[in-house]
Amino acid sequence: MARILLIEDSPTEAAVMVQLLERNGHQVTTAGSAEDGIASCKRDKPDLVLMDIILPGMNGFQATRALTRDAETSHIPVIIVSTKGQETDRVWGMRQGARDYIAKPPRENELIARIDALTGR
Repeated sequence: MARILLIEDSPTEAAVMVQLLERNGHQVTTAGSAEDGIASCKRDKPDLVLMDIILPGMNGFQATRALTRDAETSHIPVIIVSTKGQETDRVWGMRQGARDYIAKPPRENELIARIDALTGR
């Protein structure tokens, strides 16, 4: 079981993802904005962060960069999960420090396999 922080502003998307992750044995906390997600990440030190890109205020690219460049949180892998599925978005997300990039909607087995690979499960 991994402790996962889901940063997602859509309550519907968040509910679907939480259900999917919990069904696969993970413990999930959520944040509805990048700012709340960064604070939660620093406080709770999850095993992994799932990051949306389109968020109110700070976007997911900026939040990923903030988390991966902060000594407190740089060891926590970030997977971007976004509707922005262009190759340029993926490349930019990886340049911000994301360890993986998955287009929405993710296939359950693919998402879980990538989470397990990054958390050593």
